[in-house]
Amino acid sequence: MRILMSCGEPSGDLYAGALVRELRAREPGIEIAGLGGDRFAEAGGQLLAHYRGLSATGLVEPLRVVPRALALIRQLTQAARAHRPDVFVPIDFPDVNFRIMAAMKHLGIPVAYYISPQLWAWRAWRMRAMRRDASRVIVIFPFEERLYRDAGVPVEFVGHPLVEMAEAAVAGRSRPELRHELGLDPERRTVALLPGSRRNEIERLVPVIAEAMPGLAARIEQVQFAVACAPHLADALFDPLKQAAAAVRRPLVFARDRTDAVLAAADVAVTASGTATVQGAIHGCPMVVIYKLSPLTYGLGKPFVRLDTYAMPNLIAGTRLVAELIQDGCTAPRIVDEAVALVEDATRRATVVDGLRVVRDRLALPGASARAAEAILAVARATTDGPADW
Repeated sequence: MRILMSCGEPSGDLYAGALVRELRAREPGIEIAGLGGDRFAEAGGQLLAHYRGLSATGLVEPLRVVPRALALIRQLTQAARAHRPDVFVPIDFPDVNFRIMAAMKHLGIPVAYYISPQLWAWRAWRMRAMRRDASRVIVIFPFEERLYRDAGVPVEFVGHPLVEMAEAAVAGRSRPELRHELGLDPERRTVALLPGSRRNEIERLVPVIAEAMPGLAARIEQVQFAVACAPHLADALFDPLKQAAAAVRRPLVFARDRTDAVLAAADVAVTASGTATVQGAIHGCPMVVIYKLSPLTYGLGKPFVRLDTYAMPNLIAGTRLVAELIQDGCTAPRIVDEAVALVEDATRRATVVDGLRVVRDRLALPGASARAAEAILAVARATTDGPADW
């Protein structure tokens, strides 16, 4: 059996690694190749190309990676034509994966789309492409299943793979134990800082977080800071945080590829909107969600957005549970006020923690990656083998 897979950013690579392990456990002789990252390769996937440098957010920012993206689309399409896979598994990353999916449809290769892009949030017309080209869509948020089914798309909700991953990452260790492990003082109040995993996110969010750090230091007694960094990011991107911590004489620890530990160790998180907000919800960490795009991208994209809330915990909870500071609302004073309230106001903190527990419970269908693997294999088993080597 042969599977072609495509993921283009760190969160997709995380899910791909878990998925590859489950697929190989069920089909030991399976061949899996594609576009991915280090976790995909470590789990046994054959890298046809690495996604590094491919991901960017916004409408205009991705233009710089268009030539490489087009080359990768051609490369994966040629690989599928030459070494026909039994199924193509795109993981999120729609700007590239939708084009590859259309090519697979043209070649008669079934598509099992895993971690569906957020079509319900914006650019909803892409649902037509999903209905036309996807053999099955495998979703990880409970509210997505009905949306796809109502649109006539074969769909299956498997639960969120981050629940098991997040719990395994901390393995029952207490907050003081995790702080000690990260090089933090177990007794100090801890603020987690998560400015994103893409370079353009970090370049916009790190300065405003750094500007907020003196206010946090002034209003939270003996505070310390922990920064969760994606492993591929250059240290220099975080220099404003180092300078801010030094100016207020507060401890600052950097933890690469330890997002779960940082969130589980923290009293509150200041985090970019994205996967980290789901991880924070799983760990019950109160959070302030922030995000900024270029003014041009925000202005062009806003008319197409169908939501009045952006943070995934709020979407899952069905209410504005955590604070969202987006675009012009993403300012240092507001970050400070919201974060301090979550530390010092016991009633507000308890309300948020209780709400995050509900969010976690809605996601916690055990064995999400295993169920996704079974769904993908069910699609693949309907096809026949092609040539043996990629």
